[in-house]
Amino acid sequence: MLNKNAPIGVLDSGVGGLSVLKCLKELLPHEKFIYLGDTARTPYGPRSEKEVRQFVGEMLDYFETQGTKLVIVACNTLTVLGVDTLKGNHEFDIVGMSKGAKLVLNASNNKTIGVFATEFTINSGAHKAAIMALDTAATVVPKACPKFVPLIEGERFGSSEIADAVAEYAVPLKAAGVDTLILSCTHYPFIKKEIEREMGDKVRVIDPAEQTALDAQTVLRKAGLLSESSAGQTAICFTADLARGKRIASRMFEVASCEFRTVSLG
Repeated sequence: MLNKNAPIGVLDSGVGGLSVLKCLKELLPHEKFIYLGDTARTPYGPRSEKEVRQFVGEMLDYFETQGTKLVIVACNTLTVLGVDTLKGNHEFDIVGMSKGAKLVLNASNNKTIGVFATEFTINSGAHKAAIMALDTAATVVPKACPKFVPLIEGERFGSSEIADAVAEYAVPLKAAGVDTLILSCTHYPFIKKEIEREMGDKVRVIDPAEQTALDAQTVLRKAGLLSESSAGQTAICFTADLARGKRIASRMFEVASCEFRTVSLG
């Protein structure tokens, strides 16, 4: 039997999911959260699907030991693998990243939509399919951005490398005349301002993390699992580089009240 005052788990291969945790904390301030970033084994992109599934299984097993009532897969690449296939025998439900199809279609005037994502996510075609399923007249311009995650994980914020990478990846989107761009990787909101600056004020940049938080709230409400606690708590865990993780978290939200710890998996 799940406990409504139990914590919510949030997992990612690294620090990107902290952008999702920010939205969750803002929408559900009375909840307890445990964030787990597998920084010892990031990035997951070059690894085999079998290996990635093993790693996710280990993170879910960890959340089982913590008594979590719900787990958010705060990573588009992992969500593409299929949330239902990741659940296994765990009692808690799992919520994956929203593809943001409705968000971008509602925001777009010319129905020409850009997608920034990892190569794995772009190659899956999932986001393009989700948008086209809702509007067959839409034009989707996908662009893989392999330089972004290493630069963000390496804390190269404000650097010329990030500015150059953003400019490079923006070229085909500008040429196609997109008026809306969805950030389909949880790392990318860390450089949202740089992306907005490059794309210009006529292009709306969408972060699907907000919809993901709403999806989580809906699941909890339907299950009668919204917390009755008067105050929320947050524990942020990494499998390596705890100090770096804390620095990056501080760019997203106030960390003074958060507990930070290193955990071992496997």
